[in-house]
Amino acid sequence: MKTVILAENAGFCFGVKRATDKLEELLGSARPGERIYTLGNLIHNETYIESLRRRGVIAVDAEELPALAQSATEASPVSLLVRAHGCKRETYEALRSLSEQNPHFTWYDCTCPYVKKVHKIASECDPENQVFFLMGAENHPEVVGIMSFFDGEKYVFSSPESLESTLSGTQKDKLHKKTPVMASQTTFNLVNWYQSQKNLKNHYTNFVIFDTICSVTELRQKEAKELATLCDGMIVIGGKESSNTAKLYDICREHCRDTVWITNASELDPKHFSKTEKLGIVAGASTPSVEIQEVYTTMSEMKENFEELLESQCKTLNTGDVVTGTVTHVTDAELQLDVGAGVTGYIKAEQISDDPAFKLTENFKNGDEVEAFVIRVSDIEGVAELSKKRVDADKNWFTIVAACDEKTVLEGKVTEAVKGGVVILANGNRVFVPGSQTGVPKDGDLSTLVGTTVQFRVIEVKPGKKAIGSIRSVLRDARRAQEAAFWDEIEVGKVYNGVVKSLTSYGAFVDLGGVDGMVHMSELSWKHIKSPADVVSVGQNITVFVKSFDPEKKRISLGYKTEESNPWNIFKSQYAVGDIVSVKIVNMMPFGAFAEIIDGVDGLIHISQIAMQRIAKPADILEIGQVVDARITEIDDEKKKVSLSIRSLLEEAQAAAEAAPEEVAEEAPAEAAAPAEEVAPVEEAAPAEEAPVKKPRTRKKAAPAEEAPTEEA
Repeated sequence: MKTVILAENAGFCFGVKRATDKLEELLGSARPGERIYTLGNLIHNETYIESLRRRGVIAVDAEELPALAQSATEASPVSLLVRAHGCKRETYEALRSLSEQNPHFTWYDCTCPYVKKVHKIASECDPENQVFFLMGAENHPEVVGIMSFFDGEKYVFSSPESLESTLSGTQKDKLHKKTPVMASQTTFNLVNWYQSQKNLKNHYTNFVIFDTICSVTELRQKEAKELATLCDGMIVIGGKESSNTAKLYDICREHCRDTVWITNASELDPKHFSKTEKLGIVAGASTPSVEIQEVYTTMSEMKENFEELLESQCKTLNTGDVVTGTVTHVTDAELQLDVGAGVTGYIKAEQISDDPAFKLTENFKNGDEVEAFVIRVSDIEGVAELSKKRVDADKNWFTIVAACDEKTVLEGKVTEAVKGGVVILANGNRVFVPGSQTGVPKDGDLSTLVGTTVQFRVIEVKPGKKAIGSIRSVLRDARRAQEAAFWDEIEVGKVYNGVVKSLTSYGAFVDLGGVDGMVHMSELSWKHIKSPADVVSVGQNITVFVKSFDPEKKRISLGYKTEESNPWNIFKSQYAVGDIVSVKIVNMMPFGAFAEIIDGVDGLIHISQIAMQRIAKPADILEIGQVVDARITEIDDEKKKVSLSIRSLLEEAQAAAEAAPEEVAEEAPAEAAAPAEEVAPVEEAAPAEEAPVKKPRTRKKAAPAEEAPTEEA
């Protein structure tokens, strides 16, 4: 045997490793008296399951769960793991109920995210209008669990031939009455899956197909085919009950006749491959690395551990390899690494981080180990171009897959706006967000998001590491949470600072922070207004208070005008009966004139109080817009009415003018008076003609009247 090639994707898949890691964590932190169980065998590997039994881990069936949960106490708590295959829908529901009833019974859901994705697909199908087809092994635990999530008409097909037979058989007319939805077991054979899709499309024009084969399974099967084609001998390692291992064996057997299937190294006969030139080794998803290592070591006749053997296989670098190198030189432009085999590797800054502010000299130093993907190798120059981003993206891809299944909120940076949406970079992976899921209004400018850090959910994962995200769903949940908090805290009289959102003919809608309230036009101003726009404008920040609210109808009635801004209260605080005020004539009626005292408060000057003599109408004396002085003669607080008088001021001025000559006479010196006997008789004066009516002066005091010349006696 000249060459032994171990498949790169050998051993535990992501889902199985996730489950076994959780079990090891529980075993390492178990309290005294704690019992650990698994729902069914954790993986399909007899050797591994036996090792768990020796460590006290027991596998139980769903029927045993009620009794197991009831036996859990504070002194002897129970922890149970659901394996990567998952379980029936009713079992999940039972586990939730049992854990709620007994705090000493705890269960951990280690269902593979890829399997949960199929659960979701099945549960969201329409039982009335759709029929569910699943390609897989009918009695496999994963398949049994998936089928429990759909309540309508459903079928399991183990091969494309069985699917074709059913679609063209006696049930053909019945099946064609509904739209078919087809998915597959996550470890289903790729070739058979593609053929099944063709068969379905030959019978239906309306159908829905979900690619649910695990990407790791897809890689594992492709690699098995390539190795089997290349080698003249193949070893498949895995449990006899493992569905994915069985598919690997079928693929290898099809392309390499000399293929053997073993559970562990003890079943291996090295002599069987004594004449083999190239031997390939693949392993199922439930095969522990220690068993793979033992088989590899035996066949290679080496004593090194598994990691060293893999490294020795890669002495010659090839494009597509993943290598670990030691940093030998650091600049902000690139890293240089020693990757062995006499080759110097280098990683450019853009192949490490997309952040322009990321400094290599601040994050790396000589001696650091860096794992990288080989982009290009130059044997002549002895250098290899590497990418750390590629490796990081591969490692973080399962984070994206898990986030999709668990609806986890992730954070990433919007790097570009493309046709139909934007691209977010999260954990080294590109996530496409359609325009309808960005939260930007239709026909809005998506480029405004570029450069921003946003929160999002992964709503769909497609083959080829393609992920679809939604920013809008996170914004919607945040808005709902904000609304819920708002309705919990709202109360009549509470004051808010809001923004005028829109205006209507009857009022203004105000955004109170995710929740809208309405200020009726009558609540905007104390005086009559023609339109809400007379008081407020869209975008204006205003202070409002809650007058009433209805949580069920989501309606809030707001107030804007306050008692402090009530013009009548302002007037009462500044003026009283008897005060003289300057007022502006704003309206005239046959019975008098209305004058504005302050903004919002008018007083009535009755026609009898405009002039000292009788007038026909207020316009004989006054004009609209004219400012005159008047006395407040009455304030009716109940009816909010004010009476004014100009006449009162005119009479007062006349009385003052008439009293002025008498005062002068009294003050004249005695000698100025003529002797009584010399005073000539005074003739009785003729009555004076009535003076013409004059309009009251505005804002100016009248000049003292000149004394008429006295006639000589």
